[in-house]
Amino acid sequence: MPSQTIDENALTKGQRRKLNALRKSVGDEIGERAFAEWLSTQPSETRDDNAERIGDALYALIQQGRLMIPRGGYLVKRGRGRVVVEPAGR
Repeated sequence: MPSQTIDENALTKGQRRKLNALRKSVGDEIGERAFAEWLSTQPSETRDDNAERIGDALYALIQQGRLMIPRGGYLVKRGRGRVVVEPAGR
């Protein structure tokens, strides 16, 4: 058994696929070791400052009761000098 276990629930779908492929091709122990080494070389997720600002502004409005976002959410786009907001899924 490998010395460190991998939390598969914290992995993305693509990462789980890579881990399973490595396990199938070279065996569980070597595959997990190789995956852990590969994962350590991957860049960590970067923050999107603009998305955080939008989220903070909307969260303040939601807390004040001035804005309600339905389950499906909205899609925010920029177009020709304006901001276009439409229901998601259209």
